[in-house]
Amino acid sequence: MTDLLMRDAAALHRALAEPGNEVNVAMSRETAELVSRLVDARARGEEIVVSPANAEVSPTEAAVLLAMSRPQVRKLMDRGLLESRKVGTHHRIRVSSIRAFLEAERERRRGAMAELAAVQNELGLTE
Repeated sequence: MTDLLMRDAAALHRALAEPGNEVNVAMSRETAELVSRLVDARARGEEIVVSPANAEVSPTEAAVLLAMSRPQVRKLMDRGLLESRKVGTHHRIRVSSIRAFLEAERERRRGAMAELAAVQNELGLTE
């Protein structure tokens, strides 16, 4: 955690310790951007999961985080698209692996959308 984030966290805790419904605190742009993303996600009705990067989850928990079925998570693991490890007879997936998969998937989708747009333009299917 950067020094700015540590300072901002302390300022937030001090402000929250004060009575009342309003909280006024000065914070760095970095922290304000983080808080803004969290508030935006909640406003859209999204769940927010905060965990250490090295935290591990079961395939069932990963399925919830990825909004897909557990068998689909197993397929991703079997194809090597989602890193996992075995602990005894159980599989564990790092939260950081889930984040990496989601980022790779976003990039793959961006590329696919760009290809689709190029094909549409080539075929004259755009307005």
